[in-house]
Amino acid sequence: MKVLFTKTAIVLICASAVLSSCSKHQQSDKTGMAYNDKNNGGYEKFRQTHPSPGPGLIPIEGGTFVVGGSADQDVTYEYNNIKRRVTIPSFYMDETEVSNQDWLDYLHWINITYPQDHGLYYNAIPDTLVWRKPLSYNEPYVDNYLRHPAFQDYPVVGVSWDQVQDYCQWRTDRTNENILRERGNLVAWKDMNGNGKGKNAAPAPASKEPFNTDIYLNGQIRGAGIDGKKMLPDLSPNAKPSTTGNGKAGKTVRPVRLEDGILKQGYRLPSEAEWEYAALALIGNTEFENIDDNKVYPWNGLGVRSSKRATRGLLMANFKRGQGDNAGVGGYLNDKADITAPVRQYPPNDFGLYNMAGNVNEWVQDTYRQTSFEEFDDFNPFRGNEFTNKRLADPTKGLYAKDKYGKPIKDPSHSNKKMKYSELVAMQAQAQANGNAPATPGAAPANGNNPAAPTTTSAIPGVRNDLAGKPYNADYRGYNDTVVTSLYGKTTLVNDHSKVYKGGSWNDLAFWLNPATRRFMDQDDASAEVGFRCAMTLVGAPEIHPEGKPHYSIKKGKPYKATR
Repeated sequence: MKVLFTKTAIVLICASAVLSSCSKHQQSDKTGMAYNDKNNGGYEKFRQTHPSPGPGLIPIEGGTFVVGGSADQDVTYEYNNIKRRVTIPSFYMDETEVSNQDWLDYLHWINITYPQDHGLYYNAIPDTLVWRKPLSYNEPYVDNYLRHPAFQDYPVVGVSWDQVQDYCQWRTDRTNENILRERGNLVAWKDMNGNGKGKNAAPAPASKEPFNTDIYLNGQIRGAGIDGKKMLPDLSPNAKPSTTGNGKAGKTVRPVRLEDGILKQGYRLPSEAEWEYAALALIGNTEFENIDDNKVYPWNGLGVRSSKRATRGLLMANFKRGQGDNAGVGGYLNDKADITAPVRQYPPNDFGLYNMAGNVNEWVQDTYRQTSFEEFDDFNPFRGNEFTNKRLADPTKGLYAKDKYGKPIKDPSHSNKKMKYSELVAMQAQAQANGNAPATPGAAPANGNNPAAPTTTSAIPGVRNDLAGKPYNADYRGYNDTVVTSLYGKTTLVNDHSKVYKGGSWNDLAFWLNPATRRFMDQDDASAEVGFRCAMTLVGAPEIHPEGKPHYSIKKGKPYKATR
């Protein structure tokens, strides 16, 4: 019997992420014990899901492709995009660039949540001075581009790579918070802060720290005024009765867990390889694993103009056609824009992504190295890993330490493998004794380009010597890089703060519209020609569109029957 799939192909087997409501409990294939039965310990099994993308995202079905393959020749002679075949897992990506209105939403939240923290708000404001040029009158854009409603659906610019990281974290938390409040797992929006009416009105929460996904999943966001009216049942025999949220004495409830499949993965920047794969969108030229035609741009053909009858001759992207030609001739503007254009101004590529060429360049997550294509792995390639651990405020209870904004504090990883519990407790105790500074193992060495460089360590009681004294650096941005940091500014302008951006902008020539081209900028810098879009990891089966394709049937396990 073949498995049937919905046309949307987002749900593979079951669409719900709640506990099974079948009258007959499922059984473990390995022990025969019933799941979701409070009488035998409350072992829980959740319906298998293929989660839908978060707001603003569309699915990108992964596969193999040649990075750098769309570049016909290395015009700049930089040798920084050597062709190499890799595999990209399926993921989600923003349909459009993040707009000015999207960023204003972010600024508004900061303003109402931390009205007295002027530094936080100031640091989140894009650098509108990027529009200023000594010999150009761009002052109107300095004053209007970010905030005037005429530009609200234009891509946000003037944001640094560091600012984008904060935005991604904020977007993750707001998306998951909204899901939980709409479902009733947290107090509803209208009932927050004791604003509800009637006998079921929620009291003011004991803590007014903003929602954070990691802190919530660790069970540290609970209590009166926080728990919603539709908490999930807790089948564990160790659960204590609670009246918070649902108001029914004696009923044991719990918050949402990762295993429920309700919360979304974190928003992030796409990797460079993901971005190039999504921009090319070769899926439109693929049939039965055969690619019948390659691409130079996110659209088919060798030119930059539309070949369709209704739009023949129109430019396919917003870019600079030539020296002094940013818009074309008055009366018939060739790309309908002088600076940036609305985020949906031009036709999308075959993945449904808008403006993957032109309009603005886009930040990606990778740290720049000229030789990255020669060095990275062929599965899900990425350069820029800085492995971290969440600091524990109380190791014995597993509580995360939080900063003043309610976010978990992250320290460099202490080891490349799982530690024993006794070692973890001892290391956290040592960190607390040092004033909550991270333990010495994992601290970045003086030469940040060499993960194998010796690290000064001291013996930590209770931790075996290979963890206390063995060199380990969690920063792999400069892995396999032979150029030491002392040469920065002398023979190279590349260091671990150099981040890649791609795609070409309104002020770039057509060469930079090719998805294989790459440039870099310091992560603290910003430009009127650089914006971004977010991505999200897709968990589960990679196939997005299985309809009409052959599949093996999936057989269910047979229920266990005890014999006497």
